[in-house]
Amino acid sequence: MPSVLVIGYDPRALPGTAAEAVRMTLAEEVRRFGELGIEAAMTLVVFDESAEPAIAASLAERPWDVVVVGGGIRKTEVLLPLFEQTVNLIRRHAPGAAIAFNTNAGDSVEAARRWLP
Repeated sequence: MPSVLVIGYDPRALPGTAAEAVRMTLAEEVRRFGELGIEAAMTLVVFDESAEPAIAASLAERPWDVVVVGGGIRKTEVLLPLFEQTVNLIRRHAPGAAIAFNTNAGDSVEAARRWLP
């Protein structure tokens, strides 16, 4: 069974975000992965000292086929250091995984499927 890890920024930490609606969309994405026979997990982080160990632990949990990095991490200029850290952690802890990027919380499945056989 293919496996996908989605790494995103916790929407509760983004001011002006409808956090619960985003979290519901993320949960729906995990459900959609399951319907397609893809094992999926999600790690949501904030930009502090807890991000690196949380991401590293998730990456080390198992061999991942694809790691999707969410737009909340990539698109927010102030989070550029977190984005760089995330990519380098993926390279270090999941070197066999493809790296994909979603455009929003609701298209992680499509992002991952671009890299799954």
